[in-house]
Parts: sequence; C-alpha cells; structure tokens
Amino acid sequence: MAGREEKEEVTIQGLTRVHLSRLDKVLYPESGITKQDVLLYYIRMAPFILPFLRDRPLTLHRFPDGAGTEGFYEKDAPAGTPGYVDTFTHWSETAGREVHFVICNTLDTLVWIANLASLEIHTTLSKSGTYDTPDFLLFDIDPEPPRTFDDVIAAARIVSTHLGEKGMRPYVKTSGKKGLHIVVPLEEGNTFSGIRDFAHRLGKEIARDTPWIVSEFSQSRDRGTIFIDYLQNARGKTMVAPYSLRATPGATVSTPLEWEELRDGVRPEDFNIHTVISRKRDPWREILEDRQKIP
Repeated sequence: MAGREEKEEVTIQGLTRVHLSRLDKVLYPESGITKQDVLLYYIRMAPFILPFLRDRPLTLHRFPDGAGTEGFYEKDAPAGTPGYVDTFTHWSETAGREVHFVICNTLDTLVWIANLASLEIHTTLSKSGTYDTPDFLLFDIDPEPPRTFDDVIAAARIVSTHLGEKGMRPYVKTSGKKGLHIVVPLEEGNTFSGIRDFAHRLGKEIARDTPWIVSEFSQSRDRGTIFIDYLQNARGKTMVAPYSLRATPGATVSTPLEWEELRDGVRPEDFNIHTVISRKRDPWREILEDRQKIP
C-alpha cells in the first residue's frame, strides 16, 4: 500500500511544477480523504472545471486543518504566490485597498490552489476583463426546515418553468450543501443591478402563486419556506464553482446536473469526490457558448 501511495505521489509531481507538501495529511477526517486524494480529484476534473474558472477572480476557502474546522476565506493572492499564477488587481471599496485576486487558467494553478488546502473554489459572476458586467445570472435556492431537498427540487423546477416561459434555458447544479443553483449564461451588456432586479421580480412572481416559496430576504429564515436568493447577483459576490469540492463530512461536490437527474430521492451527498469523478458527460458542456438575453 505504501508503495502504491508513493507511486501516486511521484505521478502527481510529474504532472505539475507545483512543489507539493504533506500529501498524506487527512483533510476529511470523517471519510479519511487525504490531500493527495483532493489533488487527484482536481487533476482528473481539470478538463471540466478549468474552462469555467478561466479569467474569473476567485475566492479561496482554505481548510489547512481539514474539513470540520472553521477554515478561512482568502481573496488576496497569499504571500509566496508563484510567478506562474495569474492575478487580477481591483480596488475594493469595502476593504479600502487593492485586492489581488487569483485567476486559475492552468492546471498548475489548479493544483497549487488544491495544495493550499483550498477545498472550495468560489468564482465571481463576471470575468476579470469585464468585472462590472455579469455574464451569469444566479438563483440560489435553499430550504428552511422542515422543507427537504425534494422541496428544493420542486422549487427549482418551478423557477425553470418560469424562465422557460420567458425563452430562457437555465442550467442547474447542486450547491454541494443543502440547496441548488440555477444559472443562466448571459450575453454582453448587462449590469448587476439589472440582473438582480430581474431575479427579484421573477422570485416575487413565483412567490405570489406558491405560498411556501419566499422572495424577500426578511423572510429567508422563515420556517417551512424556500428562499429564491437573488442577492448574489452583485459585483464581487461569488458562487461555488461547478465541480468544486465542499468542506462537508462526505466531501460533496457542487455538481452540474441534467434536469432529468433531479428526481425525488436524490440527495446532495449522492454527488461526492468518489461518484462525480466517474461521470462521463458534462451537463454544462455548452454553457459558455449558450449566451442568452434577459427579456
């Protein structure tokens, strides 16, 4: 067994210029998943995840002591960031300083991110070159008890139907936790305020006809409801990237799905580091070319 692990380590090192460290460190204590397992996952999923990450400012959610610990978010490229890692510098009004975001355009950068124990990778809804102009519209759908994931699926289908009636083609993925994300790729020329207002209007339209769905933040924690969150449609806000791991006990993955896969009984934990890696098709394979207008 030790020989096999050593061989895998040599294989990984042969794929990248990143100086790898502590590959045997357990990052998911409840399932025994090591940093090496995380690195292998991201290497194998690179053809799926890299096209989506390209040119997007990232927020890294790092867990140097493993999932189950607090971890920390990191927007700034950390000290010692190697020269082969692209960055994007932008003035942050909130922080009152320039922020140097990491941009992941290569396998080396993806491996470097994983080697930092960045279990989760979060992306903006716009690219670095058009930071003020969103190219994705996001609906974040989360339940409040006793609502279940089956109810989240029902809510997502309602949102999809309403978008379809407006001539839009939505894409769906698990959040990797308790909810779903619905994403629409957008043509150029939108503003964050414009897409946020559209998402809010759609949520209110649905909430009028469906009492257990709410569209206002003030109701988002009401028991027995599902909130259609439109507030992430803002400059600098992020969503977890498709195919990103989550820091959950079972190493779940934010997984793009075909709409037909959303059926009663499906659970977020069905999509994890072990199962997603064997998926043959990418339901989001055309998302970057399927740019759409907001009506």
